[in-house]
This record gives sequence, structure tokens and C-alpha cells, in this order.
Amino acid sequence: MLETGPNLRIRTAQLADVPALNGLIELSVRGLQAGDYTPRQIEGALGTALGLDTQLIADATYFVAFPAEQAHRLVACGGWSPRRTLFGSDGGSGRNGSLLDPLTDAARIRAIFVHPDWARRGLGSLILQHCESEAGRAGFRRFEMGSTLTGVPLYRLRGYVELERVNVPLPNGEILPVIRMTKSVADLQPGN
Repeated sequence: MLETGPNLRIRTAQLADVPALNGLIELSVRGLQAGDYTPRQIEGALGTALGLDTQLIADATYFVAFPAEQAHRLVACGGWSPRRTLFGSDGGSGRNGSLLDPLTDAARIRAIFVHPDWARRGLGSLILQHCESEAGRAGFRRFEMGSTLTGVPLYRLRGYVELERVNVPLPNGEILPVIRMTKSVADLQPGN
């Protein structure tokens, strides 16, 4: 468990956290992404393009943040992956579980979500920094993600650059715009 200051802690997510994580992710998507996506896009994306990938929990690369005195209250989550899948939940399409090579490939930053009541307090940055640090310990020097439109401003501030826009088809016929972004250790500056 990582102590992030007097009020917050980060720990590795466990399978027992899945129900709470699913609830947190749904609240986050519905509460924070409504300004960037339509209700139909959100409905189609939950549980497919946006949601929990339990492979990250199995790989011990998914993390939860919680108030120090309330270990049961998950307020943010996110992870990184040494696998090829760029984004999406267990129910998403286009999954590829093959392992990446840290010498040539970018670690995948995955599924960062913050509870709406805890938004704008630096939790997204905190989880992101933790994920980058852990992926770096595993030998990765580059990071890549599929960001929602809502997340792009944060990731730009943290040194990520946009590579391309990906239009993800959803099961309900809608399209979800996702921005593929990247960052390398060479791009890291103090404070990033």
C-alpha cells in the first residue's frame, strides 16, 4: 500500500473490489463525461469501451485510491498493462492479451476513473503517476493510452501527446471518439 499523504492511500485492486469498481466507474462516466459524450454514447460504452478489465487485476497492475480512514470507500482507480489491449472492459471488442516487450513497446495506461465527488482534487494525476512509476519499474520507457475526450486535457498537462483519433463502434450503433495518446520517459520533466 502506498501512502500518498495524510488523507489518501493507494493499493493494488483485488477481485473482491470488482463490484465497488464497477459502481465507481459507472458514476465517474455518467457524472464526469456527460459534457463530452451523449447519453446514448455513454450507455453504449459502459461495460464495453469504458469499464473494468479484470485482466489488470489478475496481473496486479490495477490500483484503487481511498481515504486513509475509509479503506472501503474507493474514490479513484486506474492501472497499466504489459498487454497489447489499449482500452476497454472485459466486454469490449478487439482485446489482445499478448505481452508487450518493454524494450520496444509502450506500456498501456488503462481505465483511470475518479468519483465525481472527488473530481478536480488531483486524484487522476495521482493514479496516473503511480501507474507510470510501476510500469517504469517493469522496464517500460514509453506509455500509451486510449483517452476519453474528458481525459485529454489532464493527459496533455501530464506530458502526453495525441497520436490519432479512434472512432470506436458501440453495440448500440453509436460511435465513441477516443484519443490515442503517448508519452516517453524522455518526455518526463520534474513535476510530470
